[in-house]
Amino acid sequence: MKELPSPPLEPGTARVRVGAAAVNFPDVLVIAGRYQVTVPPPFVPGSEFAGVVEEVADDAAGVSIGDRVTGTGIVGAFAEEVVVAADRLTPIPDGVDLRRAAAFGVAYRTAYHTIRSVARVQPGEELIVLGAGGGVGLAVVQLGVLLGASVTAVASSAAKLDAAASHGARQLVDHREGDLRKALRAAVPNGAHAVVDPVGGDLSEPALRSLRRGGRFVTVGYASGVIPRIPLNIVLIKGVRIIGFQFQDIPADEFRRNEAELTGLLATNSMLPHISETFPLAATATALRRVADGHAVGKILIDLGDR
Repeated sequence: MKELPSPPLEPGTARVRVGAAAVNFPDVLVIAGRYQVTVPPPFVPGSEFAGVVEEVADDAAGVSIGDRVTGTGIVGAFAEEVVVAADRLTPIPDGVDLRRAAAFGVAYRTAYHTIRSVARVQPGEELIVLGAGGGVGLAVVQLGVLLGASVTAVASSAAKLDAAASHGARQLVDHREGDLRKALRAAVPNGAHAVVDPVGGDLSEPALRSLRRGGRFVTVGYASGVIPRIPLNIVLIKGVRIIGFQFQDIPADEFRRNEAELTGLLATNSMLPHISETFPLAATATALRRVADGHAVGKILIDLGDR
């Protein structure tokens, strides 16, 4: 770990003492130069943090010294402090600690906007979740169950499936153990209403085939590293829809509704993020390797403690 000088406070920004930072798969991609947005090195990685405001620029509004906040960015979070635009900071509800706040942001926002405004999951529907043991996947499992769906979790290890089961998944499928299409047909014999896929690769097509007529397939990302090639005749024959998720595509009124509902879930402890491992700042490389190798169950955090 290299010591760097404190970043300067720019107009409109605030300095935050970082208490915890979440490790996300896009962090791995940014470091590898494979993300949609490239960042020229050198840079401090990390995209999601929670901490306490220590300093505020004279022209910055909306935050004060001592506020507990969360924030996101492309880079910069895996550090003792970060300087970000003040209007990009979000207050942490009272009673929510920094670790839980850091683990909640990106994954749970992605999951909630996906199933509320894209997959539009309804009570009683059958929902298949690929990558159900990862950060976004496990959040989709939790939120799908909360919304009243019957969730089938697809993952790559017993530990990940156990985590999904502990959060309410009714059907568990280990895709390493054989024919995924056959396993999903057995788990959801009448077909699923919706599939959420943050993985891609070889899992996407059999999951798409598992939809009932008129079903919705939402592609969220490609954690497998492979963008699938889908035979479009499946879409024609089954009358299903394939929809991509991006935050900017959510209608403004729905976005505000979703954000308010999600904040309420966090504030009332109705939704607790699954934190499987924490690492000190000095072990950030190890935490990133855990995520890169697909070993993370739920969220992995960098814990800087109460400094």
